[in-house]
Amino acid sequence: MSQTQSSSADITSPAQTERKNVIFSGVQPTGNLHLGNYLGAIRNWVAQQNDFDCIYCVVDLHAITVPQDPQALRTSIREVTACLIASGIDPDQAVLFNQSSVPQHAELAWIFNCVARLGWLNRMTQFKEKAGKNRENATVGLYSYPTLMAADILAYKATHVPVGEDQKQHLELTRDIAAAFNSMYGADIFPLPEPQIQGVAARVMSLRDGSSKMSKSDPSDYTRINLTDSADEIAQKIKKAKTDPEPLPSEMAGLDDRPEARNLVGIYAALSGATNAEILSEFGGQGFGIFKPALVELAVSQIAPISEKMNRLLDDRAEIDRILKKGTEQARARAEPVLAEVKKIVGFLPE
Repeated sequence: MSQTQSSSADITSPAQTERKNVIFSGVQPTGNLHLGNYLGAIRNWVAQQNDFDCIYCVVDLHAITVPQDPQALRTSIREVTACLIASGIDPDQAVLFNQSSVPQHAELAWIFNCVARLGWLNRMTQFKEKAGKNRENATVGLYSYPTLMAADILAYKATHVPVGEDQKQHLELTRDIAAAFNSMYGADIFPLPEPQIQGVAARVMSLRDGSSKMSKSDPSDYTRINLTDSADEIAQKIKKAKTDPEPLPSEMAGLDDRPEARNLVGIYAALSGATNAEILSEFGGQGFGIFKPALVELAVSQIAPISEKMNRLLDDRAEIDRILKKGTEQARARAEPVLAEVKKIVGFLPE
């Protein structure tokens, strides 16, 4: 695979400079992305490219807040990059890079460590959940993760951030840090980024337990549909997905206390663009022997092409590295002047 080499002149396209709203979002390179990631976030990222100045980042600095195998991390960075492109992220339209290649993220995070208060970080529930009972052995990086997230966003003066429920608190902290910095130094430099809501994000649950979110950390591969799965693997996983013996109801109330049935209906609705009610209107009264083959056909038609394109990309590591290098140049060109402005405000550089 080969594409025309980009010149430095296209670091910021005219379309990007005309847009006022900047979106920043990131994904960790920790294993395969799955259907839940696609329906809950990535699909919206693809749609946003036409309306926003989009900056998408493979957040490898965040990944090492917990132990990582170095070789596996290198592989995962390329895999996630390939997956995003295969899903529809266009590196000629959006900025796509890996976090550690732009040192302004880490530099700005340290400055924000000197702005954020311990009390603010102590309120972050995600640290408590991830550290668990082993809190004293958790890394400082895991604790200060939210200040790095703030740096990720504010290094580009992002105005909007797509967030799930588990990240809302971190975005609120980002806003607090931006406001505190502006106030401390009497400088109106950082915007207060807003959460980006685009429709109702699909909440995809495990194929083996409808009460648990689909997760790449689950030991059983049959709990999720990976975006790397072949058509046959997708079909097998849906056929083996946990269900109950009752036929599908014709109305939503009939899905109460049926988490696995509700999950499969929700997946069908999200993939088809229909509502749950419309799906039940079509399949109500029918058993899973009818519904599952229809879901297999729909899922394969949408996910298998992503897997095929991703595998083609992974066969050309040099092309993935070229795309990341181009994104790094674009990201640095935008983050460098912001950090220079911050350094002057703080007193590190002459006015």
